[in-house]
Amino acid sequence: MKVAVGSKNKAKVGAVEAIIRQFFPEATIESIDVPSDVSVQPFSNEETRQGAINRARNAMMQTNADLTFGLEGGVDEIDGTMYCCNWGAALLKDGTAIASSGAQFALPEAIAMELRVGKELGPVMDVYTNMENIRHHQGAIGIFTHQLIDRKAMFEHIVKLLVGQVLFKISKEQN
Repeated sequence: MKVAVGSKNKAKVGAVEAIIRQFFPEATIESIDVPSDVSVQPFSNEETRQGAINRARNAMMQTNADLTFGLEGGVDEIDGTMYCCNWGAALLKDGTAIASSGAQFALPEAIAMELRVGKELGPVMDVYTNMENIRHHQGAIGIFTHQLIDRKAMFEHIVKLLVGQVLFKISKEQN
């Protein structure tokens, strides 16, 4: 089985690799940089979800894999509070698309203000923490949960939701 991830982000690729190895140990996994075809900083659950779906579709078009994944992080504002939101999509070779969301957590107002003026969360977090490439490692979720969960683990949860639905679909087809 050939699996592709529509990203070169270490947290996203690591999440897919960790979960796929549990269920499809023989799979080959390729990571490919593909566009999300949404804003650089998605600003709603809907846009973030669409970015994940687009990444999975673009990965399928470029790799012709059996199964592709798109993972996307974004933000969504509800009642004046900015939340980090995360979505994933799996696309099967037959065209079946499955999407699932994951953890959402409130961002501090200092971060939200930066995002409202058009900045992207990753670089804002780099400045906020005085670190580099937060998005490839612990992510905002790692910082704001005091390292109880990092970005890879958060995306692993989404990939588990997706793989579980893929396995359910496969089992239904075999019966």
